[in-house]
Order: sequence, then structure tokens, then C-alpha cells
Amino acid sequence: MESHDNQGFSHDEFKLNKSGFDPKMPGHESDHMGKMILRQEPRTARTEGSGISLPYDTRLEMGLQLDEHMCALNVALHQYTKHHWLTEGAESFGSLHHILEEHIEKTMEHIDKVGERVARLGVVPTAHPVTQHEISYIKHEVEGRYTMRDFLRNDLEHEIKIQGMMRKTIAKAHQLNDYGTVQVLEEVLLKREDFGYHIWSLLEDDTLVRGMTHLVDGENDIASNRKLNDNLPH
Repeated sequence: MESHDNQGFSHDEFKLNKSGFDPKMPGHESDHMGKMILRQEPRTARTEGSGISLPYDTRLEMGLQLDEHMCALNVALHQYTKHHWLTEGAESFGSLHHILEEHIEKTMEHIDKVGERVARLGVVPTAHPVTQHEISYIKHEVEGRYTMRDFLRNDLEHEIKIQGMMRKTIAKAHQLNDYGTVQVLEEVLLKREDFGYHIWSLLEDDTLVRGMTHLVDGENDIASNRKLNDNLPH
């Protein structure tokens, strides 16, 4: 059982050993499996190639890392959707509702973009929602309604973690001359940085509704008050 910290992160290294069928993995066994013709196991690369001039080992490693990003983006999508549904308050119900809607729409685009790259590398992307959460390096917040600031801080922590992990893959892709993956992830990363900036700005120390009273009462409920750490070495 992996240990999770209180920021909803499960690990900092990619699960490259999670390849092929695993009876302990959700979504890897079903009563109707024996009635279908299996062509390729999950999170494996096609040995005969995929039309991209990269070695098998490169396609497999990059495909598995990208698959993990795709899983993390699905977790982020589900959490954003929950927060979109539950927006409330003078500042949240209007403007924040629309901001989260943009985050949802772009995250769906990113999931498709990254998933397409996984498939083009000849790797089978993870599609089962429970398995996606198991593979993902971020974890969905606990169920229930919390304050809008709690929701946003949880989303910000996800974005910072996603950015850090994507930079690791971009650096590795450069080493392996996988420039197609570099281009895909650089485009996604730039937008995820925008999302992080959006949320950070929303959590800053002054708002139209609260004025500066939260500074006077000593609560210091601002963006920098809650430690944000992607747990990656600098």
C-alpha cells in the first residue's frame, strides 16, 4: 500500500513497472474477458512498432510516463468538475464557475492530446476510471463539501504536481530524442502553468468581498499560507 501525504500525492517516480495485466489492479479482470480477442495487454508497447522511428524501449518508457500524466489529468478533471458543480458565494458562483469551466474544457483536450500520443507510441492507454486513479500520481480529495478556498488550494496543489512531473518527462524525452512527446507536453505544460497562475491569483491576499480583514484577524488565509510542494528535487 502506497503512502499518501496530505496534499493528495502518492509518488514522485513513474510507475514503469506497472505494465501488462495485474490481477491486483482494478479493471484488469472481468467476466467477459474470455469472450473477447486480446490483441495487446494494458500499458505495454507494440513490439512490431507503431510507425514512429523510436526504439521499443523508448516508446515503452515514454508511453508509460505519458499514460501516467493522462491518468493524473483525469483525476484533475473529476476534481475540477466537482468544484464546478459546488461553486457558491458572491465571487465564486459567477466568475469562478466560468473559470473552472475553462479548466474542465482544456483538461479534456489535454487528456485527448496525451492519450493520442500514448497510442501513437504503440502503448495501450489506461481507460478504466478506477485504474486511472490507482496509476495517477495525484489523488482526488476526500468526498464532501468544503470551502471554496479549500477546493481551490487542492486544485492548485494538483497543478503544481502535474507541472513538476511533466517537466521530468520532457527532460527524459529530450535525452531519448523523442521530440514528438516534447512538443505535446510542452504545449500542455504551458497551459497547466496558466491554470496554476489563475488559481494562485484567486487565492491572493485581497478580494472584493473580504477586503483586508483576514490579515487583521491573523488568519493569513492567502495563497502562500499553505505550503505548496511538488515533492520533486530542484
